[in-house]
Amino acid sequence: MNAIGRPNWRRLNQEGIVFAIAILLFAAAALGLPGFLTADNLVAIVRSVSVLGILALGMAVVIIGRGIDLSAVAIMAMSVAWYLQLLNTGTSGGLAFVYVLAGVLAIGLLNGFLVAYADVPAIFVTLATGSFVFGYVRSQLITQDAVPVPGGHWVELLGGVRFLDIPVEVFVFAGLAFLVFLFLRYTKWGRFIYFAGDNPVAARNIGVPVRPMLVLRYVLSAVVALIAGLLTAASLHSINTRIVNSTLLYDIVLVAVIGGIGLSGGRGGVRNVLVGAALIGILLNAMTIIDIPLLYQNLIKAAILLGAIIVDGIINPRDEQTAQQGDI
Repeated sequence: MNAIGRPNWRRLNQEGIVFAIAILLFAAAALGLPGFLTADNLVAIVRSVSVLGILALGMAVVIIGRGIDLSAVAIMAMSVAWYLQLLNTGTSGGLAFVYVLAGVLAIGLLNGFLVAYADVPAIFVTLATGSFVFGYVRSQLITQDAVPVPGGHWVELLGGVRFLDIPVEVFVFAGLAFLVFLFLRYTKWGRFIYFAGDNPVAARNIGVPVRPMLVLRYVLSAVVALIAGLLTAASLHSINTRIVNSTLLYDIVLVAVIGGIGLSGGRGGVRNVLVGAALIGILLNAMTIIDIPLLYQNLIKAAILLGAIIVDGIINPRDEQTAQQGDI
């Protein structure tokens, strides 16, 4: 309670609450669902959220800096689809990767430039660039929705890599999570992201390069999306561009927000992404075992996302300056 007797909602720890819910849900599923505690199913839970978690790491960096990236799924799918198309038409692997990496960096730079220097709200910039990337690549650079991985290519071989019978994407997720943690916690650039997200005017006044840091965040998000796309193609031996029109983007935001990444900026970290990914992974796996139709699964996820946004608004209310930014 505060000085005038009202509940102090800011003292609530969303991360702790969500972690406790995840543990209770895990215990309930273990007791009530046949096959939930088998080794194969537990590996499946972790594997199912690995790519989602990787994308959520990139999204978290952007949101902590008081932004949002709605182009992440389009970059993920279309960059890898173009890469595989180039390989299938005879382009050398190295040259194809250079082309695709340059394109990904260009989109990240464009997103960052328009947000940082043209002062266009991030939600509109990234929505537009995501739509452009999807439309241009699908109409001009690839010939079909699903593009296969060439036989014997390193992407195909990557999909078969296992350590202790655990798929490689789980270790990539863990490695990227550790790197992002080190970046945010122990580098000056990571601290700058928190400063700019918490109060961009004050950060600029103390010498933080706020605009270049904005650009950096969107470039990092784009590169992370490319990594997630390559892992997806490695796992499935193809990439289907129709994933751009799926609910994956909302799942990414759900993982970040429900884990406790504050939409008002300046709050959260890798641990919040891990907690959010754990809860969503357990929930999706349980709903699959119960055989809940996909339509109702999406409805449940939408309700959870809405609830998480409401809770975030209570715990981390948008101040006047945040509202003026218009970033999210």
